Amino acid sequence: MIYRKYLLLFFLFIPAIYFPQSGSQLITVIGDSLTGRNIGSESIREVIGSVILTQGNIRITCDRALQYLSRNNAVLEGNVVVTQDTLTIRAQKGFYNGNTRIAECNTGVQLDDKKVILTAVNGNYYFNEQRAYFSGHVKFYDTVSTTTCDLLDYFKNENKAVAVGNVKIVDSLNTIMADSLTHFRNKRITFAQNNVSLANSANNVIIYGGHLENYADRKYSLVNDNPLLIQIDTLNAGGKDTLIISSGTMESYNDSSAKFIATDSVKIIRGDFASKNSYSVYYRNEERIITGKKENDINPPVLWYENSQLSGDSINIFLMKNHLDRINVFNNSFVVSKNKTCGLRYDQISGDSLTMYFDTSGINHTDVTGNVLSIYYMYDNDIPNGLTKSSAQRAKIIFKKKLVGEVKLYVSPVSEYYPEMLVDKNELTFTLPAFVIYKNRPVKEKLLNKTGSAVVKYQPE
Repeated sequence: MIYRKYLLLFFLFIPAIYFPQSGSQLITVIGDSLTGRNIGSESIREVIGSVILTQGNIRITCDRALQYLSRNNAVLEGNVVVTQDTLTIRAQKGFYNGNTRIAECNTGVQLDDKKVILTAVNGNYYFNEQRAYFSGHVKFYDTVSTTTCDLLDYFKNENKAVAVGNVKIVDSLNTIMADSLTHFRNKRITFAQNNVSLANSANNVIIYGGHLENYADRKYSLVNDNPLLIQIDTLNAGGKDTLIISSGTMESYNDSSAKFIATDSVKIIRGDFASKNSYSVYYRNEERIITGKKENDINPPVLWYENSQLSGDSINIFLMKNHLDRINVFNNSFVVSKNKTCGLRYDQISGDSLTMYFDTSGINHTDVTGNVLSIYYMYDNDIPNGLTKSSAQRAKIIFKKKLVGEVKLYVSPVSEYYPEMLVDKNELTFTLPAFVIYKNRPVKEKLLNKTGSAVVKYQPE
């Protein structure tokens, strides 16, 4: 009987060398006190005080451990610290599986590998893959950015993090938000997907979209799924002069050029003007927007300002201290303005190029050069009184209270007056060769809704 008793104790306290899975290395455990017991056919060790578990180069310390010998795993309690080379994981409770070499914590966990610090409510670390999977209020810190999310996969050897759910990554200038995000920290490259926004604190610019690629070292970003740019005018509480640009693809250069390039189905709204074109470049520091057309475009760039429509091969918009300063239209320039109270009466002017100048009250005057043609309707105390057709090499149109007040023609001017009896009900027979009324003027509310829920976060008014 005595022999059988000591034999039972011997098998209870020796490492379970016969039970671990094939190829698995045994966990070894030491501590201040050790108690062994059996539950059914399973042998368990309880180790209390200064507990140290080791498996190869993995070392775990804690206050108390329950080691399941046949399973080759252990439950860990109190000041749990898991280390391997430069990696340190800290938690109050955890579980370590020696067969799979996986550490699990579900009451708060921190990972530090000297490159990043990762915290969450729950966390698993897969030593064979050098991969962490954390969930619940996840925070991921490195030397240049902080990421928060619901779930995160961190691949230590690849320096790659994959974040999912309420993702937000913040660095010194930019904040990226998305449903999911992949970040390569060494290359400083980020790919974000679904409900994406990229905000720059230095210029009050936010770009929304469905897919974002951000190359931090190149200071370059690409949004190619429903991009929408919003630059908030902080000087205008009502958001009236906030800039909105929508397009098929948008590129951002945060270098010395400080420019945004929008291509394909570009729509622009700022204050009282709107534009449609296929190509736009916004130079942020210069407060300048260039719009143009591609080689095979049927329609030219079009810009609407109040009740006027401008078109030409290229349109340049210049801002001054967040206010419209001037608009240049180059090649095949054409302006048409509709009288608000007199139906189909369109004032028109065309030329090789034109420049519209603005002041704080609105449009001040327009200069037109090269092959100038014009049609202007006449009024006598707001009563229609015929029209004037003119031609010249240069012209200046002076506005008063946003209406044409005076037209000056230079170099070979020719004018013809048509009395009201010839004009009434025949207005559309008096048009210039370039006359076209373009439809679908961009509407602010429609642009703000184009990317769905992401844009709801923007509330300028």
